[in-house]
Amino acid sequence: MNEPLEAMTGHPAGEPVPALTTRVFLALAPPDDAKEELERVLRPAYDAYPRMRWNRIEDWHITLAFLGELPVTAVPPLMPPLAGLAARQRPLRLALYGGGHFDERVLWTGVTGNLEGLHRLAVDVRTLVRECGVSFPERPLRPHLTLARSRRGDHADTVEAAASLAAFAGREWEAGRLHLVGSNIGRGPGPIHYRSIAAWDFPQGAGGAARASDG
Repeated sequence: MNEPLEAMTGHPAGEPVPALTTRVFLALAPPDDAKEELERVLRPAYDAYPRMRWNRIEDWHITLAFLGELPVTAVPPLMPPLAGLAARQRPLRLALYGGGHFDERVLWTGVTGNLEGLHRLAVDVRTLVRECGVSFPERPLRPHLTLARSRRGDHADTVEAAASLAAFAGREWEAGRLHLVGSNIGRGPGPIHYRSIAAWDFPQGAGGAARASDG
């Protein structure tokens, strides 16, 4: 399903649209109960490291392909092919696991489970997007959820918070929906927020039928 252009850009419908871009990626998202399980484990870290920039729980996701800045007009043509890909995809059994950091700046929790299927899905998604004529930087898939970022020059908290997640092993869950996500749609000051532009259920996921929905 397409988001109205106004919703994607913040520009009034019916008026000339300037050359705008939106930052776009494709992702999976854990179900609410799996995120809430991790949130409970993180509560001591929230209190212990208040200077870290913690991501909102509703923004937690597993990135499959980061497309970067695209013209808003390039986004709607991707939707039918992505819907077709999702209609052929089986759900993946995954779980959140452990913790770590990138360069002592970015705190994350890892992903375990059907990693072979996850990597195969990422390859399929990236191949499809390129076949649609959209080029984007190639990045290796590192399945994880980004939880927080340190402030400039204050990296010790990130390392300590990662160590506190070492023993975390979340329950298994089913990834059964592909999300097309925009970040800071409409642009403006403030922290980065994410919005699901569209999402498509895998046909054998919860509910048992292919279904597309707006974010």
